[in-house]
Amino acid sequence: MKRKPILDIRIEANGPALHMKGENAEVDMIPFKGTVESELFTGIVEPCGVDTQIVNAVHIRHMSARYLLTGRDSAGAEAHIYVENNGWFDDLTKTMPFHTVPTFYTDSAVLAPYLHSSRFEGEGVMEEDGLHIYFYEIGGHGDE
Repeated sequence: MKRKPILDIRIEANGPALHMKGENAEVDMIPFKGTVESELFTGIVEPCGVDTQIVNAVHIRHMSARYLLTGRDSAGAEAHIYVENNGWFDDLTKTMPFHTVPTFYTDSAVLAPYLHSSRFEGEGVMEEDGLHIYFYEIGGHGDE
C-alpha cells in the first residue's frame, strides 16, 4: 500500500554551492528554493533555504537542510512552516531514495497541533522534474 505524503516539496537550485575541503571532512552548502503541494499546505520554499552536507573521513554524509515555506494552510489562511530536515547515508553507496528526520515549526493555528505533536519521516526521491522531498507521518505524540 502506497503511503500518501503530508507534504511534497520540489527542490530547485538557487545559485552556486559553496565547497570546503579540510583535513578530515568536506563541506558543501547548497542554496535552494522550490514549491510545495499538498492538501495540508501549498506554497513556496523561500529562496533562502540551505542544505549543508558534511562528508566525514569515513564517508558518512550528514545532510542538514533548513528552510521556510510560505503559503496557505488547509484552511486557506496565510501561513509559514519552518523545516529542519536531517539525514545520513554512506557516501560511497549514495542510496536513493534517501531518508531523513524532519522537525516542523509553524505559525498556522490549524497546522500547529498536528505538526508539533506528530512524528514524521522524509524521503528524497529524484524524479523527472527534479528532486522531491516527501514527508510522511509515522505516528502521533505518545504513540509507540
